[in-house]
Amino acid sequence: MFGFSIFLNQELTETTKAYIKAMADCGFGGIFTSLHIPEDDATRYKKRLAELGALAKAQNLELMVDISGKALQQAGFSFEKPQELRALGVTGLRMDYHISNQQIATLSHQLTVALNASTLTAQDIAELQQAGADFENLEAWHNYYPRPETGLDQTWFNEKNHWLKAQGFTVQAFVCGDENLRGPLFKGLPTLEDQRNLTPFAAALALQQTVDRVYIGDGGLSKASQKKFTTYLKTATISLLIESLDASSQYVLGDHCNRQDDARDVIRSAAARLKKIPHIPPLEVRERLFGSVTLDNEKYLRYMGEIQLTKRDLPADEKVNVVARVVETDRALIPLITAGTKFKLESVEK
Repeated sequence: MFGFSIFLNQELTETTKAYIKAMADCGFGGIFTSLHIPEDDATRYKKRLAELGALAKAQNLELMVDISGKALQQAGFSFEKPQELRALGVTGLRMDYHISNQQIATLSHQLTVALNASTLTAQDIAELQQAGADFENLEAWHNYYPRPETGLDQTWFNEKNHWLKAQGFTVQAFVCGDENLRGPLFKGLPTLEDQRNLTPFAAALALQQTVDRVYIGDGGLSKASQKKFTTYLKTATISLLIESLDASSQYVLGDHCNRQDDARDVIRSAAARLKKIPHIPPLEVRERLFGSVTLDNEKYLRYMGEIQLTKRDLPADEKVNVVARVVETDRALIPLITAGTKFKLESVEK
């Protein structure tokens, strides 16, 4: 499942309300918010959380609220009255620090409780079992890391997630947004440091290989990124923008599917032979750099018209026309196109 973040440091404007609806229409299933940003005024949160909860309920979205220490009390709520939160539309609480395992166990019988995935230990699990926690309502959510160079290491992250899933937890992590980045640093809110400079869509698809839920950490997702998520969630298709190198690139635009017999060096469009492509003369020979979109010419005989997308740098071939290249920001998506994956090539708007 994909989710997104809405922060309560300011009033929920009409723009924010429209964004929530747009994200729900894209196919996103949940909202994350926080009650313990230290530089914000917690006294204003009760009204804003009530309004956000109403919007979440109206769009059938889950609402996970991050809390720590006295944050819940400072915002006007109580651990002893979780029903008040449920009535507002809150579906879960993410526990950060200064909250006991006994409190977590008690709340797990009333709400979904997200534990800190990165710091959860075997001892915590034993204490939660002893306290009678409802493990059906416990999940494991990683942090996001605003400060560059502090995001998690990929190898450690994978190993931790393997252990968490072995314990039966649903696992969640964050990727950066590409609009309305969270202050005061405005450097994105990823879980993994390696993903800090990736596009939200590429990072989210990569994370899906190891976690169950992916949330946009920052407060905004651009229209272009929303479009990519919509296409993927509604049609299971990865869309790629390409820059044309020749007029014949028009023949490669549209929907494709990688062949089931996945090649090492290239993505081979299984749909290429269904497209009506005229006789293809050779073009100027070009090196096939990673992300090149190619069209086999007449010198490849019966292979003429085959459409490929290169997974790595390949040498020039007089039998292969290089007609376009995937834009740099979308090249991170190429390794995610595996056997049978549907993808779509779209021209960059100029």
